[in-house]
Amino acid sequence: MSPEPKTPPRVQAPPTSRDSELAATVKALVLAGDRDAARERFADLVTRQQRRAVRIAYNYLRDAHDADEAVQDAFLKVFTHITSYREEYPFEVWFTRILVNGCLDLRKARTRRLRWALPMSAQPNMSAPPEPAAQQPSPEDRLMSSERAQQITSAVEQLPDRQRLVFTLCHISEHTTSEVSQALGLSEATVRVHLFRAVRKLRKLLAAP
Repeated sequence: MSPEPKTPPRVQAPPTSRDSELAATVKALVLAGDRDAARERFADLVTRQQRRAVRIAYNYLRDAHDADEAVQDAFLKVFTHITSYREEYPFEVWFTRILVNGCLDLRKARTRRLRWALPMSAQPNMSAPPEPAAQQPSPEDRLMSSERAQQITSAVEQLPDRQRLVFTLCHISEHTTSEVSQALGLSEATVRVHLFRAVRKLRKLLAAP
């Protein structure tokens, strides 16, 4: 008598986050044509994501104005394309991808602007008014605006997409590897491998002359 085949264990899906539930609700309202209600629920989603989004954007851009611009643009893109959101994926990951890509685009645009900008000192017969005395930055501000911080940001930009996303979620959004594994649908061991490779590559990039 042959043994009965064993039933493979069921893999339990990660619990849906509150933000993912809100995003699904906004999507359903937009598809139903009720955009006013969708905007109201989306405002709740913005409130929940705002602080984390600003922290991520500032880490990439190192400028408060640019970071705010990137965050607002990301929220606009999310609402505009909410019908393409797939409910089986965590909203936080989908939003982070959009935000990080927007930050990288803004960095490139800013670099192009600076490349073609004419320094004020090179313009003849123009005298700028004296600048007001600036408030002395705190040690934390000096660290954030340091050349080393710029080097780290540029190095993170060079990481492969998956490594950059894992690094951003773990070190900037401050999620645990367990939370990231659930968010990305990967095993925690795979997340740790991506994180290890990201850190190793960052060390090589930062050590390069």
